[in-house]
Amino acid sequence: MSVDLVQPKLIIHGGAGGHLQSKGGQEAVRQVLHSVIEEVYPLLLDGKSATDAVIKGCQLLEDEPLFNAGTGSVLQSDGQIRMSASLMDGIVQRFSGVINVSRIKNPIQLAQFLQSQEDRVLSDYGAAELVRELNCPVYDPLIEIRLQEWIQERKGDFQSHMAGVVAEEELVHPHEARRGTIGVVALDSQGRLAVGTSTGGKGLERIGRVSDSAMPAGNYATKYAAVSCTGIGEHIMDECLAARIVVRVTDGLALKEAMLRSMKECRERKRDLGAIAIAATGAIAWGKTSEVILAAYHNGEKIGDTVDWTDDDLIGYQF
Repeated sequence: MSVDLVQPKLIIHGGAGGHLQSKGGQEAVRQVLHSVIEEVYPLLLDGKSATDAVIKGCQLLEDEPLFNAGTGSVLQSDGQIRMSASLMDGIVQRFSGVINVSRIKNPIQLAQFLQSQEDRVLSDYGAAELVRELNCPVYDPLIEIRLQEWIQERKGDFQSHMAGVVAEEELVHPHEARRGTIGVVALDSQGRLAVGTSTGGKGLERIGRVSDSAMPAGNYATKYAAVSCTGIGEHIMDECLAARIVVRVTDGLALKEAMLRSMKECRERKRDLGAIAIAATGAIAWGKTSEVILAAYHNGEKIGDTVDWTDDDLIGYQF
């Protein structure tokens, strides 16, 4: 029996937090996000699966030094980079991920491999063994501005608490609220949903701290909806945000209402975060309680973004 094709949809993010330092930084982020959409969306038009599109999108974003994932990841308090990533296939409802992995270019590829394994979430030592098992090339994701950022914070005895949303040319002011993660959500022509999220962490954190990006709190999907989160990881964990939004849609609430209700609750509890989502209906939504969320999307007709979206509205919506 033939399957009715649907219009593919795609949304990606490069973090949430305070305003970018400059118009130049804003434009750089917009150009990168649009270029990723322009490279990934045609894959969906060509019949590739949502999972394939998500993996490709995450790889491109991990490879972009602007963002705090893969190349450009922030340093932890001991000066080391430890990254986390996860992938979820909404149709089979399968989650996989790695926590605090080092010296690899694309953590999302480990999450991809683990989709087919019995043990699907590995932490530092196990993830390192997997890197060796797969013969992944050794890779140093450190960039100069992240090193200088860490040196500056070290001089201040690590009194700041969060990593920059993006690695702008000027060092981030040490008292500015800062965080960043990348994420991709896709709906393919077969109506399948998938989501991936990847991060370098919040920066300067205690060794062993676990990000929300490698758990269903920050990355979750069913056949009804898929959500990727960004912001302060502990706030996202406290809300179990991605799973909460998805469950509300799975239980029958429209995506727009599920996102709005969830963001209202987060704002009431003074959370600092953002989320992007797609429903099986084709609806696209994003929400934030932070000042900005750096996202771009393709609604089936054109590309749009939220880079300079600073409305007081908690959510945005496309159908």
